Amino acid sequence: MNIDQVQDAYETVQGGNAQRLILLCDHASASLPAAYGALGLPPEQFARHIAYDIGARALTLGVAGRLQAHAVLSCFSRLLIDPNRGLDDPTLIMRISDGAAVPGNCSVDEAERARRIAQFHAPYHRAIAETISAVHAKGLVPLLVSIHSFTPVWRGWPRPWHVGILWDKDEATARAMIAGFLAQGDLVVGDNEPYHGALEGDTLNTHGTSAGRPHALIEVRQDLIATKTGVDDWVERVAKVIEPIMYDLR
Repeated sequence: MNIDQVQDAYETVQGGNAQRLILLCDHASASLPAAYGALGLPPEQFARHIAYDIGARALTLGVAGRLQAHAVLSCFSRLLIDPNRGLDDPTLIMRISDGAAVPGNCSVDEAERARRIAQFHAPYHRAIAETISAVHAKGLVPLLVSIHSFTPVWRGWPRPWHVGILWDKDEATARAMIAGFLAQGDLVVGDNEPYHGALEGDTLNTHGTSAGRPHALIEVRQDLIATKTGVDDWVERVAKVIEPIMYDLR
């Protein structure tokens, strides 16, 4: 598998010619453009979930290769601007994230906000829309699957799930995924856990729910995909769940 295109805002993978599956990875990278330095943060903050979803990029690329799927992945840290938020969401540009103040975001004005949207948020979403259009042009119904990861512990509470499926309107796809993971026999599977899938203006709301396209979001616990061995295991687990859904022509 080759990365098809890399821009400041996104990278894409071209899937098979008759492939309807589009994988999305909103929080794939902890990188910042040189002009922004480190937003005033020490290096260790960029190893945390506040900067990116640990393991999500490797998992997304692995599943894309395994299933010959299309993929669109972000190339910038969510600390710069969060592509999985609507433009009117107060957490679009975070001033404080899980206890860490972000000095480079504290004085963001409307002009800087607009600049980040134009240079990063909007191009990422255009890339998704263009990928969807290309699949439509082949007479296929796009299946959107967004891949994220979540922290094993949140505010002192150990999270019991190995994987969660987040959804809003497309219950059929979500139920098929939940059943697929449960059938593997050794997983605790969250149904709209550890978060709820209904978030106005987020990536799947924008490109999936609002357009009536089949879609779901897969959240994998970060400690399970923090190493190559873990990623390889989860590539197979996720591919096994998604593959039969790819042939459901809803």
